[in-house]
Amino acid sequence: MYASVYENWLKNTLHNKELHDELLSVNGNSEQITDRFYKELDFGTAGLRGVLGAGTNRMNIYTVGRATEALAKYVLSVSQKPSVAIAYDSRINSTLFAETAAAILSANGVKVYIYKELMPTPMLSFAVRELKCDAGIVITASHNPAQYNGYKVYGSDGCQLGPDAAKNIMDMMQSIDCFNDVKFADFNAELEAGKIEYIENAVIESYLAAVKKQSVNADSLDMSDFSVIYTPIHGTGNKPVRAILDRIGVKNVIIVKEQELPDGNFPTAPYPNPEIRQPFELALDLAKSNNPDILLATDPDADRVGIAVKNGDDFTLMTGNDIGALLLNYILECRTANGTLPNNPVAVKTIVTTELCQKIADAYGCELINVLTGFKYIGEQIAILEEKGEEDRYVLGFEESYGYLSGGYVRDKDAVVASMLICEMAAYYKTKGLTLVDKLNELFEKYGYYINRQRSFAFEGQSGMAKMGEIMGKLRTDAPTTFAGSKVAFVEDYLASKRIDMVTGKESEITLPKSNVVVFGLQNNCKVIFRPSGTEPKIKVYIGAVDTSLSAAEHSIELIAADAAKLMK
Repeated sequence: MYASVYENWLKNTLHNKELHDELLSVNGNSEQITDRFYKELDFGTAGLRGVLGAGTNRMNIYTVGRATEALAKYVLSVSQKPSVAIAYDSRINSTLFAETAAAILSANGVKVYIYKELMPTPMLSFAVRELKCDAGIVITASHNPAQYNGYKVYGSDGCQLGPDAAKNIMDMMQSIDCFNDVKFADFNAELEAGKIEYIENAVIESYLAAVKKQSVNADSLDMSDFSVIYTPIHGTGNKPVRAILDRIGVKNVIIVKEQELPDGNFPTAPYPNPEIRQPFELALDLAKSNNPDILLATDPDADRVGIAVKNGDDFTLMTGNDIGALLLNYILECRTANGTLPNNPVAVKTIVTTELCQKIADAYGCELINVLTGFKYIGEQIAILEEKGEEDRYVLGFEESYGYLSGGYVRDKDAVVASMLICEMAAYYKTKGLTLVDKLNELFEKYGYYINRQRSFAFEGQSGMAKMGEIMGKLRTDAPTTFAGSKVAFVEDYLASKRIDMVTGKESEITLPKSNVVVFGLQNNCKVIFRPSGTEPKIKVYIGAVDTSLSAAEHSIELIAADAAKLMK
């Protein structure tokens, strides 16, 4: 069925030995050919993401080139003297893709600013804003396994592209032949001509200074007795995270040497995701002989951070929800005490993030705004405040998937500022005789045991995509009425933009943008949320429970998860 597309790629990759040989290796294998060519990589608000390799459904210089040619057309349509900033992480071919994109943009008459070495995703957002660029690109697949890479596009505000701009670029891509319509140029020649420029160290210094400004207590804390074991998991966080910790006085930072240097193969962490235990194993081993206060891990593009906290003789890995609740409470508590909390403070979280934060926000008179999953929606809320001259009201944005941002200097989650605030927070509570586990338990005792868990269900290949659509459709047309014996109190369908009260039958409008999300709120205040991943072939199920004890809440989670799993079959 896809033989003609396959043959076209064979003919046009003769000069690219690696991709051509890869195509030859699947000759006659209809299953492999179908998987590589049954679709083109989707270009959405998260840009492109996929497995590295040859084909339209793979990440390679041709799929990157096609997207970049469309981006060039887009920025030329919105600016007379367009410019684009580029960053890249440690993944396989990240440097190649970044330099390819830079050369294509330059060949189209677009000025390019590119970092000289790998940099975290938030530093791309910062560069776009600092250099007043029309767009930005970061080459990364975040915390995906080594066989993936990606291409994220940012607007002039430093946020990931909104739906309208993404659709505009996607529409332009439809008329671009990746072999014949892309203007390629030589990166080094364009650099020599000044059409491409390396981003200066002054931008990096400005970024670190902006991060440091988000400190709440560091200047008044003695950090000499505080110790950290840190792993960048072979990624981009190594230099900036260590630099910012040094600037707030954290001198006792022990690096996991096996994971210190960039390596896109991620030899010690096949899933370089700080949400899971495996990338922490080497840090946990190191902790046995170093007795640190906290373990810190940033993902490859350093926009997410995970922690393990000393708890007696062991270390407890904390969830993204727990960290978000702790950070919100710490910022509100301490800024109230030191008189720096603005009038009418605002925090922003995603709809799948713990409801414990609502209780904390209410206690401090903080407005808590809920947005769809995706940090760009948090960035949009900062922009709304900025337009009204009220940006200082913003104190924290966060999501359950280990993403946090304090301050409006960037418009994406930032593991560098989060690492700084987490260490500062842990050091502060240490002076009170508390670990972060102790402080979290205090919050649970005060507000209730809010426990959240996520389950992911994978659906690979062409048939998997169809199955995901079928399941999400059935959740809408044949919705469950109970979970774990508790009746459904309301249903929210973010694609239909409606909320239905299952007791009264009353419908109301959801004013957030349309999204393929279905929420079931239960009569016992538990919640179940179904959402297809925007970057992986998975349906994610978010389960939140609240009770008067940890064991009771966790028991509810397990029962609800079992019922949710049945719906995935």
